[in-house]
This record gives sequence, structure tokens and C-alpha cells, in this order.
Amino acid sequence: MTVSKTISKIGTLYTNANVNEKYQGGIRILKKKNFIKNLPIISIVTVTFNSARTLEETIKSVINQSYNNFEYIIIDGQSSDNTLNIINKYDKYIDYWFSEKDLGIYDAFNKGLDYFSGDFVGFVNSDDILEKDALKILSEYIKNYPEKDFFFGSVKKHWGVLHGYKKWKVYYSWGFYSSHSCGFYIKKNAARKNGYYNQSFRWHADYDYFYRMIIKNKLEGKGTRKNELFGHFRRGGFSSKINFNDHVYETAQIRLNNNQNKYFVAIITLIKIYFNYQRINNPKKEILNILKFILKFKN
Repeated sequence: MTVSKTISKIGTLYTNANVNEKYQGGIRILKKKNFIKNLPIISIVTVTFNSARTLEETIKSVINQSYNNFEYIIIDGQSSDNTLNIINKYDKYIDYWFSEKDLGIYDAFNKGLDYFSGDFVGFVNSDDILEKDALKILSEYIKNYPEKDFFFGSVKKHWGVLHGYKKWKVYYSWGFYSSHSCGFYIKKNAARKNGYYNQSFRWHADYDYFYRMIIKNKLEGKGTRKNELFGHFRRGGFSSKINFNDHVYETAQIRLNNNQNKYFVAIITLIKIYFNYQRINNPKKEILNILKFILKFKN
């Protein structure tokens, strides 16, 4: 998949003609929504698959925002639990939703990029919670920093609050931003320039998306203050299933694919392994394997 050049399909689709009417709904099906002029339209996308246990709380946190000039889109991966019943329960509050089989979370994210219509778009995962004033705070940042292409809002995780945007860290650490879910919002034109999430990365396509966004496409962003909380990132979601060995390999490959110097990648990977030695399965063997993988890589 081509991911780095402008993708004209992003932010252009209205409804999904390939999905049976039984498996789609929302405000768009019946009428065109009227937004408030002179205020930014913010699009929120939730992707879900068999998330009935947490989805309703997520939906409520979005539709009850104190800022009203937003649209809400839900992309379901053909769930087999009670997910569709929950979505139908809130149909009149959702701008558009549809359910069809997908190729995983990043395929669903890319579908979300196709169907949003706002000035900015962000994702709120189906097990996370958006703070009531999140979009109100974001709208103020959009107004005060019109030249910025994206924003990172502070997000609470189980161990503390992640906040800010430290661009200089991206060269050696993935801890340069707050959170993808709840905390990241990108301008439509910037999203088109950056393209889709690269589905060849199973676990960390968001890292690749951010690296391209910041380094290759030179998009400019800003983080909010720590007390300007956007949302709550719940434990036990997609990211919690990653084996540390897989994490090390994939994050190294992301850097290599984006033409970062392989010797520098080897150094920062060894440092990561050193500080997480106890988390690695068969560490001595894996250290040799990852070094061979990196040093043989042809950019």
C-alpha cells in the first residue's frame, strides 16, 4: 500500500455503497447535518470489534461533549457480540456508522480516514473515554494556533498523565507524545498529505504514521498543558497484547523503513533491550537476531 503521498480519497466518502442498509446507519442516512459556521468541525472516529463490554461508555463520552460542532463516526469490523445493538441504540446521535469485515485495527483506521468530513479528525478507541471538555479545549487550540497541522492532548493512563509534544525525541524514542487514542487530532489537508496507516505494521502503524508526519512530511504540531485532559486510556486494549520481542523488531523496522541510519537504530535498540532485559524471551539469542536484522537491512 502507498502511504506517504497525497491520498485524494481521504475525507471524501459519505456513505458506504458496498454495505447492506441493515449494517449501516446514522444521521447521514436520513439528512445532511448542519454545522455551526465559523467554528471548526471536529470528527471523532471509533473503530470497534466485539467491544460490547466497553463501547457504550465510549459512545456516551463522545456524544455528551460540551462542544457541539463535531461529527461522530463508528467503524465496526463485523462484530458477533452485542456491539451492533449498542450502536443502534445511539443511532440518532451518530453521524455515520457501518459494519463490515476488515483486516484489523489499522485497516479500520484507514476506513475512518475516508469517511470523516470535518476540519480535524481524531480517534477514540472503543475501550477509551473522552473527557467532556476535550473538544472544547481542542477548538481553542485550533483557533489560537491556526498554522498547526496537528495537536496532542493530555491523556490519563493507569499510571499517570501523558502530556505535551516533544518533537526532538522522535529520533530515538517513541515517548514523544501523549496518546494516539483520545489525544491525537490532525487537520484534514495534513491527513491527506500524510496518507494512510501502513498496514504492513501489525502493532505500531501509529508510530510509522507519526514518524512520516513529523520527519518526512515536516508537519507542525503542538501539545496541550498537562491539566487540559482529553481522555482516559483504558488498560487491556489492543496495545496491551504486544509481546516485547515483537515490539522491538517492529519499532526497529519502522525506523529503518523511514531511512533512519541503521547503526543509530542498532544503538537505540540495544539501549531499549538493556533497560527491558527481563521482558525478553531468550535475550541473548534475540539480541543477536535483532542486530543481524538491523545491520543487514537495505534502506
